[in-house]
Amino acid sequence: MEVKAQPQNKFDRLISDSEFNRFGLICVILTIVGCLGGIAVGLGAINNVVSLSAVIIPTMATLSLLLAVSPMRWIMTAATVSVSLDLILILYYTLA
Repeated sequence: MEVKAQPQNKFDRLISDSEFNRFGLICVILTIVGCLGGIAVGLGAINNVVSLSAVIIPTMATLSLLLAVSPMRWIMTAATVSVSLDLILILYYTLA
C-alpha cells in the first residue's frame, strides 16, 4: 500500500512552518503591520472615518493576536488581511 501526501498550497505550507519560526515571524509581522498601518493613516486615511476604521481594526486585531500568543494560523491570516488592506489604501491615497 502506498501513501500519497496531500498537496498543500503555499499558504498552508507557510502556516505549518510558522510554528517553528514563531518568534522570528512575530518580529517581522509586528514591524510590517505597524509600519504599513501608520503609513496608510499618514497618507490620508485619517481624513475619512471609514478608511481609518478599515486600517485600524485589522491592524489592532493582528497586534492583539500577537500579544495574546494565538495560534500562528490566526496571526498569519490577520496579518495577510491587514497588509492587503493597508497596501490597497496606500496605493489609493498615493494615486488620488
